[in-house]
Amino acid sequence: MSASPTIVLVHGAFAESASWNGVIAELHRRGHERVIAIANPLRGLQPDAEYLRSVIDSIEGPVVVAGHSYGGSVMTEAADGAPNVKALVYIASFNLDAGESTGELAAKFPGARLGEVLDAVPFPGGTDLYIQPDRFNEIFAADVDPETAALMAATQRPIAAAALEDRATKAAWKAIPSWTMVTLQDLAIPADSMRFMAERAGSTTVEIDASHAVTVSEPVAVAELVDAAVRASTEAVAV
Repeated sequence: MSASPTIVLVHGAFAESASWNGVIAELHRRGHERVIAIANPLRGLQPDAEYLRSVIDSIEGPVVVAGHSYGGSVMTEAADGAPNVKALVYIASFNLDAGESTGELAAKFPGARLGEVLDAVPFPGGTDLYIQPDRFNEIFAADVDPETAALMAATQRPIAAAALEDRATKAAWKAIPSWTMVTLQDLAIPADSMRFMAERAGSTTVEIDASHAVTVSEPVAVAELVDAAVRASTEAVAV
């Protein structure tokens, strides 16, 4: 009898693990008890992917990985060659090919406005990027209530600017089935960029009228897609 997959959730830039709380609650309601939302370091594509891969490698049995935003870039790099990863779920996310950067794919089609609201803060050895708190609701989380968006702005995790320019060396979606959620009101990743990445990956795709912060604003819809990926991968293993 095959084990039920462990679901690993990977947040992106300007978010943190708690951004998955509503999704986790819904996955638990659907009977998925083994769910982990990792703390993505947001320091660089390769070190972030190495960290995620260490988590994946520590898990016994099958794994389904879901990534939001830059978290998709990280899981695409990390999951390549991982024999226990059975499905990838891209939620308003990036699925890079080898040689591509997150910043490059964000700018491939018009519509991204995130760059206009970022503040650069130096740290030893690099520069961190933060979303201006007074623009967070408008640009990142337009369909989230203002009180919740203010808390998200205050707890946002910065990303090292270099991480957005780091180029992928691997593309796990070439060997692992994938699912994609395209967010139509997204001002961080244009919907056309998400469609482009999903189409070339042969990803099972759904579209939703939501902002970039869809894991917070539409947790049931996100959990439904993750659940579909889990069930499909479980059925494939059983066959």
